Amino acid sequence: MTTENTTGGGAAGAPEAPAPALRKASWKRVGPGIVVAATGVGAGDLVATLIAGSKFGYTLLWAAVIGCIVKIALAEATGRWHLATGRTLFHGWRALGSWTTVYFAVYVVIWGFVYGATAMSASGLPLAALFPDVLNLRAWAIISGLVGLVFVWFNRYAVFEKVMTVLIGVMFVVTVYLAVRVAPDIGDAFAGLVPVLPDGSLLYTLGLVGGVGGTITMAAYGYWVNAKGWTDSSWMKMMRLDNRVAYITTGVFVVAMLFVGAELLSASHASITEGDKGLVDLGGILEDRFGSVTANLFLVGFFAASFSSLIGVWQGVSLMFADFCARLRAARDAKATAEAGGSEEPEADAVARGERERSWPYKAYLLWLTFPPMTLLFLDQPFGLVVGYGVLGAFFMPFLALTLVWLLNSRHTPREWRNGVLSNVLLIASGLLFIVLCVQQIRELPW
Repeated sequence: MTTENTTGGGAAGAPEAPAPALRKASWKRVGPGIVVAATGVGAGDLVATLIAGSKFGYTLLWAAVIGCIVKIALAEATGRWHLATGRTLFHGWRALGSWTTVYFAVYVVIWGFVYGATAMSASGLPLAALFPDVLNLRAWAIISGLVGLVFVWFNRYAVFEKVMTVLIGVMFVVTVYLAVRVAPDIGDAFAGLVPVLPDGSLLYTLGLVGGVGGTITMAAYGYWVNAKGWTDSSWMKMMRLDNRVAYITTGVFVVAMLFVGAELLSASHASITEGDKGLVDLGGILEDRFGSVTANLFLVGFFAASFSSLIGVWQGVSLMFADFCARLRAARDAKATAEAGGSEEPEADAVARGERERSWPYKAYLLWLTFPPMTLLFLDQPFGLVVGYGVLGAFFMPFLALTLVWLLNSRHTPREWRNGVLSNVLLIASGLLFIVLCVQQIRELPW
């Protein structure tokens, strides 16, 4: 059984082991990036991009490009931490103090409860639209959650990655087809690469830069890198290629939806509902404009986007939770050993990679994501949960960005793999961006 290296980034002054030779990057090995792209782009993200396109045309295309660069920097930093140190993010976060443990424990419980209902509902919407006479939305949502649970429970990462690749392939074909079908104005599109801020566009611009693909799944990227078998710094080139593929793919989704919003919605002065239900509205507009085949194809792509986010979170965040619980046990055992007069060894780095998907915390969190949230499908989300979910979620991305700045400039990271100037600029800029978005998101909550 292979366990994680616990020596990387050790105490100050300790000699650093020579870094292993870098492996050649190969397109054939790309995988975790596909998973993070498929998970990070949900139905709500696509709607937000559509609305931005409908309001401002191609003018904010430059913001979508910058958003991809920001996400590449963040995910690269997460993967680099895992590979350079042989440790997970929780090791670094605990070095910041016990408050990080309290924050994550509260966050992962409330976030998982509310997100579970959101993900199931988003996956049920296109199914209810495709098969309106079979079952209602609530039934389709529950079936989606149960199918996701069974799939993730009984399959390991290799099968999970293959299914996610199929789903993102469906998303890619559908979004690119729609972008071509609406016949975008290429001249206006290129003009949109010049940074301009039309009146009233600031929040939409910040949302495009920071929103699509920017969730807790960015932190899960390092766990998927490890699950792939990339376990040390020799995989750094491969991880960086994989990461670029992820967010270039995400960029294609964003640009394609911006084109659809600019050409289809703006030109016809049509409007859609914010949130996941906006894609159902778009399906109706597509049917009126292009016929039922295109509309149904779009709904299939909508399902692929929603269900890939569901199983991605079910798998990735459950891996994080399993590691979180194992680290708490390791810290408790180390403290007990020290109090008994023994030598307090450095904390073991959580669970052996092959064991995370079989551990009881992993399966317990899967159940938490699936069954308790079903109660929210039968009633409006309780006010307190909505506020708590919004506040905790808003803080996560600035928390991730700024802690990565600290970790990757500290003694916890081998000198060879610490941040350069460009990484620091991008991470600090993204941290400030997410702070602004955090404040705005909290202001918009129904206090």
